[in-house]
Amino acid sequence: MAYQALYRKYRPSTFSEVYGQEHITEVLKSELSSDKISHAYLFTGTRGTGKTTCAKILAKAANCLNPKDGNPCNECEMCRAINEDTVTDICEIDAASNNGVNDIRLLREQVNFTPSVAKYRVYIIDEVHMLSTQAFNALLKTLEEPPKHVIFVLATTEVHKLPATVLSRCQRFEFRRIDPEKICERIQFVAGKEGFKVSPDAASLIAATADGGMRDALSILDLCASVTKDITEDTVVSVCAMAGNEYLLKFADYIKKRDVEAALLLIDELHNSSLDMMRLVSEITSHFRDLMIAKTVRDKTLPIVCSTKKLEMIKSQAQEFSLAEILSILEVLRDTAAKMQAGNHRTRVEMMIIRLCNPELGNSLSSLEQRVAALESGNAERPKTVAASEPPKTENREKAPEDVKKEQKPKTEIKDAPKENAGPDKPIKQWDDILAELRVTCPIIAGVLGGSKAYIEGERLLIDAKNEQFRSLINGENPTYRDAIKAAASKILGKKYNLGPYKKINDKPGEDSDPLAAFARKLNELED
Repeated sequence: MAYQALYRKYRPSTFSEVYGQEHITEVLKSELSSDKISHAYLFTGTRGTGKTTCAKILAKAANCLNPKDGNPCNECEMCRAINEDTVTDICEIDAASNNGVNDIRLLREQVNFTPSVAKYRVYIIDEVHMLSTQAFNALLKTLEEPPKHVIFVLATTEVHKLPATVLSRCQRFEFRRIDPEKICERIQFVAGKEGFKVSPDAASLIAATADGGMRDALSILDLCASVTKDITEDTVVSVCAMAGNEYLLKFADYIKKRDVEAALLLIDELHNSSLDMMRLVSEITSHFRDLMIAKTVRDKTLPIVCSTKKLEMIKSQAQEFSLAEILSILEVLRDTAAKMQAGNHRTRVEMMIIRLCNPELGNSLSSLEQRVAALESGNAERPKTVAASEPPKTENREKAPEDVKKEQKPKTEIKDAPKENAGPDKPIKQWDDILAELRVTCPIIAGVLGGSKAYIEGERLLIDAKNEQFRSLINGENPTYRDAIKAAASKILGKKYNLGPYKKINDKPGEDSDPLAAFARKLNELED
């Protein structure tokens, strides 16, 4: 005999066996007991919560020869025949594959025939939201005034797609996600019947992973049982492929540390290992959602699907982020996911990482809020000041010998300053062309160099970049970005140059380029 999946083997056969939907099963039992059966029912809710199961029990109870308090007896000739799927009066239709107007017209012709053996002809239309507009229009009249011997049961996971005209003609029941405790109870019951053990932690993780669906929970249990008869939390982690995504914790660490180079290299590693970039964005989003929940929910039973060990790591990492940072990051992730329908997915993800590691690059309200929150908490990096290169101005008076000595000392410092600090005053005009070339050959460094300028001094190309990540990129171990700039400059300028940073010698000491950072500095000075 062929093996029968656990979710089929242990499918409820009466309303009393249905878990977690008592608000529905009690009403249906009452209607059947009092013989007040509606002509059309609408069962809505997420997958695996019992919609089709209850529809089949309803069909069986309505035709049972010996019903017991609204439940089918499962012993009479009619119940046994329905359980064996040999009664043609019970018609189950998959609207996903039979959604045309001709399919509904055929159904309308059939409803006029009286049942062959049963009391009621029951039509169970699964995934009814998949019907076409023309099919819904064809169904409406029959749905409103069907023959007395016909019962319609419509089931859907997306009730918002149904026309209001259909909703108004049905008695509607909302199937809820099943409580994790009830799922755990059912898992232990099935495990006991099948002769294998499930640890409490494993049962809880299965219930959390199933997301309120009993069918999914029993399917996961089935997979675990095929591996071992002693199911632990580690078994569930392995079977559900929850292991191996430690890179999500790394990503969050890199974003917090603003280590854009390490994050980009990790993307390169994952891309080379064939990880889909859209899936990566989804996983990072889920991870920061977990951080948000861990940051805001104080209940011990957090709604986070992971192992106990991973949960502790998430709780610990959540403490490193402010809620404003997490919400801002989630917005960037959302925007990236929306834009990934077109274009190069890898480039989109790399641009996303640069924005996440450099909130100052964003112009959105959330980015500004994040910067303000960082300044208020004192976690913002202070702008780097440039050493004084000019002597202080003195009053116009006759200079004493000691004053002359004081003025000569700064002049000596200017002579000893690095050459890159003494570049020409006029930036090269071809820099925009070089940036355009970089947007094609290396979009990452082109994004970092946005708003920059460049100067030539001898054999050196001196770059004046406002983004602080520029230095870490060109000074890192990976030569890709340096080589890309050199190649683009050589192509446009016709000559090879070495790279260097550019600083104006007349910059005012300690001048802040970021107004928010300047505001924070002034606050600190007042506090001092």
